[in-house]
Amino acid sequence: MIELRNVSKKFANGHVALNNISLNIDNGEFVFLIGSSGAGKSTIIKLLMKEHETDSGKIIVQGKDITKLKRAQIPYLRRSIGVVFQDFRLLPDKTVYENVAFAMEVTEASAKEIRRQVPIVLGMVDLSKKSKQYPHQLSGGEQQRVSIARAMVNGPSILIADEPTGNLDPEMSWEIMKLFNEINLKGTTIIMATHDLNIVNKMKKRVVEVSDGVIVRDEKRGGYFSENQNL
Repeated sequence: MIELRNVSKKFANGHVALNNISLNIDNGEFVFLIGSSGAGKSTIIKLLMKEHETDSGKIIVQGKDITKLKRAQIPYLRRSIGVVFQDFRLLPDKTVYENVAFAMEVTEASAKEIRRQVPIVLGMVDLSKKSKQYPHQLSGGEQQRVSIARAMVNGPSILIADEPTGNLDPEMSWEIMKLFNEINLKGTTIIMATHDLNIVNKMKKRVVEVSDGVIVRDEKRGGYFSENQNL
């Protein structure tokens, strides 16, 4: 599904974000990316989304080397990858329904497809009754569920989440994680960057730790950490 082969990335200020890392993620896996700020987690995510370019190495996504994609091909890559952010990034002047529909509109889906698909994903995140409300009328957890629906509405095979519970209280964070788990059990590959120790411990999924641009730990199952360890 996803393979990074000897990938390096250095920024103009001299910071080495990634140093010759290699990583394989199988179809249907749920992988936590952990590490301190600046360790390289976000760089991995941005490389997968083609927001950054590698300096060297290859990134294979669904059998294609995305480092060789032409600019015109990038939108097609991004249609196969859903993204959920810490700060939700909802459009404030659009309703819940319209925010989710917008993700289909940019892919030029037909009006019929939008009318069929948006209610399905809103039901999946238990927001069918709030489809006409605006983001400011929702709780933080509800806003994040809208962003998950938006990420999933085009049926991506990969879901990337960058600190998705960072702005939520512990109880709501766990509800969001249950939703991610349900999505993963249906076959979607999930890559999640997080600092949340409790979530990592409870979920017992694969854990990949990045430090100073290199992978220092890859626990296939669990990745249990002490309470005083800094992620």
